[in-house]
Amino acid sequence: MKSFSYTVQDPVGIHARPAGLLVKAAKEFADTEITIAKDGKAVKATQLMKLMGLGVKSGDTVTVTAEGASEDAAIAAMEQFFQANL
Repeated sequence: MKSFSYTVQDPVGIHARPAGLLVKAAKEFADTEITIAKDGKAVKATQLMKLMGLGVKSGDTVTVTAEGASEDAAIAAMEQFFQANL
């Protein structure tokens, strides 16, 4: 299991467009479960509506966890995605 924490910089947080792209990126790692956690609530990164339900705003810190066969590649891709888009 690999994880990292990230403080969201995007002024509107995780909204529809980056959330959709995040789900698409997470689905590329079918053999690895990627979760996003905020304030004790964790959801799979492939579930758009639940991800939006976290209500992540600018300045909130989330923890991204990857567990599975491709966890190293998945966590690297997620970290790069968060830095580029959020």
